[in-house]
Amino acid sequence: MSTAILTKTLSDSRRALIGWAVGTALVGMVYASTYPTQRENTETIPEALRQSLNVDGTAAGYLQATVFGVIVPLLVMIYGITMGARAVAGDEESGQLDLLLAHPITRTQLALQRFGALVAGAFGISALVWLAVLAVRDSAELTSVTPVDFLAQCLNLALLAITFGALALGIGAAVGRRAVVLVVAAVVGVLAYTANTFAVQLGAEWLVRLSPFHYYIGGEPLRNGFQWGDAAVMAVASLVFVGAGLLRFNNRDVNS
Repeated sequence: MSTAILTKTLSDSRRALIGWAVGTALVGMVYASTYPTQRENTETIPEALRQSLNVDGTAAGYLQATVFGVIVPLLVMIYGITMGARAVAGDEESGQLDLLLAHPITRTQLALQRFGALVAGAFGISALVWLAVLAVRDSAELTSVTPVDFLAQCLNLALLAITFGALALGIGAAVGRRAVVLVVAAVVGVLAYTANTFAVQLGAEWLVRLSPFHYYIGGEPLRNGFQWGDAAVMAVASLVFVGAGLLRFNNRDVNS
């Protein structure tokens, strides 16, 4: 099968992808490097919030509550939603989708190759984040977290971006409207983060299991290494989102 759509998508989005990767890596590196000056401040965080974020004065606890708990996952979530919304719905709204489908390519092939480009970008961003935090690991006194543990967290970071990208792509394939995709995916992202952070304190522990953020960081990869079960859940959820979108995409009129 030709991969022309995948390679063309990567080529067309290379500048944006480089910007996402470099920007996310720099943000992660800068915040990680502040650990020596910020670790004492963790004691001032309210106990309930510390428990919900699993934050403490250790390097893993600090990184889990800041770099990998809020800042970097927010950026990759935005990347995933943006790219997923553009994958099908963007072309449909611009009128380009009919032209693409006039070529010898099926709707499924188009969507899957666009999804493949999104996946490649997510892993590229996460790989650069991994290299960035390793670059400051010694100077920022983060040596208690091994390079393998950092890699485990960055794998989950890529899967988090892919999960939200798959959700956005699936919605876009189903409805063909970028505005709808962006609103729904953003609301789901906010609710998912809120559920993972505060559901236990509200006595609704079952909600945590519905949040991608739980599978992203709940197993504490920075302390425990690879969490293959959590990674599998995010991977399967991504396939379900894309598959559900494709079912609708293949059975509706484009630009109707």
